[in-house]
Amino acid sequence: MLGLIGALPEEIEMLVAEMHSSCERVERGGRVYHVGRLWGLDVIAVLSRVGKVAAATTATHLVSEFGVQEMILTGVAGAIDRDLRVGDVVVADRLCQHDIDASPIFPRYEVPLLGRTFFEADGELQGELFQAAGMFIGHDLHSTIDGGVLLELGVESPRVHIGTIASGDQFIKSADVGDRITGDLPGTLCVEMEGAAVAQVCLEHGARFGVIRAISDSADHEAAEDFWHSLPRLAGAYTHGVVRRLIDARTGSGG
Repeated sequence: MLGLIGALPEEIEMLVAEMHSSCERVERGGRVYHVGRLWGLDVIAVLSRVGKVAAATTATHLVSEFGVQEMILTGVAGAIDRDLRVGDVVVADRLCQHDIDASPIFPRYEVPLLGRTFFEADGELQGELFQAAGMFIGHDLHSTIDGGVLLELGVESPRVHIGTIASGDQFIKSADVGDRITGDLPGTLCVEMEGAAVAQVCLEHGARFGVIRAISDSADHEAAEDFWHSLPRLAGAYTHGVVRRLIDARTGSGG
């Protein structure tokens, strides 16, 4: 069974709607887990809420209570690599926490007692997500989101990237902070608030995971305005489209 996690309602509501009324709603820890089938595949879709604690709690429930051994975290992120644009997609090859600092007891950015800074995403799932995102952008984007909306958001020729995603319990709204993160953690493309927590839970439980993010803003002084402008227009459509392409590839449905 595949677990699908979104931190904000806009990120999973289209997936839940596709599961129709036949799915089972299971409540745990203030969350509703939608258990059923999506385009022919057994899935659980859940809203984790925002932040590392919320994401870790949700991922732990998926593994320990539902037996999920594969999960995907989807949603939006802020770009700190200046080559990224709104509407681009980042597939994580590894994740880290940009706000963890137990120095001098442990090296900065290292998770204490785990002896690691980075958590590598599952390679096979990473490849599936990269291909699914490419198919969505190349074939479905302009039939899914109105051209006027894409023009308004400045989405012209979006690309799919693979790289490091950094998580932290803060909304990054300063280019200087973003530059500091990329300086300290080279190869980091974007920032969000949940991925590394899901990655750590999956590592500790031997579960496969993938993280995919649509870029909503540039993590600068205009980030908050851009985020709220992009979220309702991009988050659900991108998540729906990429997950649909991934499941179609697995089930042989095509599209």
